[in-house]
Amino acid sequence: MQESILVVGGAGYIGSHTAKLLEKRGYRPVILDDLSTGHQPAARSLPFYQGSYHDTSLLKTILTDHKINTVMHFGAKAIVGESVANPLLYYSANAGGTLRLFEAMIDAGAGHFIFSSTCATFGEPKEVPIHENVTQSPVNPYGQSKLFVEKILKDIHKAHKINSVILRYFNAAGADPDGELGEDHKPETHLIPKAIQVALGREKKLTVNGKDYPTKDGTCIRDYVHINDLADAHIRAMEYLWKNPSCSDFNLGSEKGFSVLEVIEAVSKTAGKPVAHEFGPRRPGDPPVLIADSKKAKQVLGWAPKFSLEEIVATAYRWTKEHPDGYDI
Repeated sequence: MQESILVVGGAGYIGSHTAKLLEKRGYRPVILDDLSTGHQPAARSLPFYQGSYHDTSLLKTILTDHKINTVMHFGAKAIVGESVANPLLYYSANAGGTLRLFEAMIDAGAGHFIFSSTCATFGEPKEVPIHENVTQSPVNPYGQSKLFVEKILKDIHKAHKINSVILRYFNAAGADPDGELGEDHKPETHLIPKAIQVALGREKKLTVNGKDYPTKDGTCIRDYVHINDLADAHIRAMEYLWKNPSCSDFNLGSEKGFSVLEVIEAVSKTAGKPVAHEFGPRRPGDPPVLIADSKKAKQVLGWAPKFSLEEIVATAYRWTKEHPDGYDI
């Protein structure tokens, strides 16, 4: 009998790619998504419930009816600037709502949890590459709300025997190599899809935030990891947790850093035309360099990213070109 896995936020960007890979590997994903930022077509033909992870009654029904013991949680507000402007929304959605999810799991006896966290919990780190023991000091409510959940997980592991794996992503990027799923955010805040929109002539130019950072070309350096590599890490984390009940954490990145201008050049090369761009002011709280140390994930989970920056850009470019309006028909 197939193991059913509840994928909260499974119609969103990372959740939908993970759900697809779960199905490919013989599991039965069950999707819960309120479609505030997700897209119903991204759930494909999987069992789907439209609703909120704040709704304990709905959660209990899903967990019980599908005999679910493992939950993957991708549901969250995730725009840094918005979190600064509206912190209560982020604390309510990302921390408060997740408490409701934990309550439903405890009531239903579901004991395994995979949490989609972020490198934003580290703020402006004192050490780079960033390993799991680097001090976590978020500089915005988005990162703080995710860190709250990480701390709660450690407490409920002791008190309620909820086992969990915390996965901190660096820059999730790219699209389904099959061309079925992709990145469709409105508004779009990520560098690669924004650069692709310019390359495809849908936007006039890209604004690069800051050109005076202490880096090789003055622009921020980031670690990009393909969406399917992240999906693979979630499944490995889940299977690890079943054999090793614990509260564990892993940083997920390529361990390679690329500047904003290098990413723009990669998009230009894939598109066969230059990406028009201009320089704007720095964004508050943007560290010069964020690169992951993912040795722990490699050693413990046997995980290693397979996609290069060029392949990340190529999959994203192909999906965006073939889906000019995203999932909208």
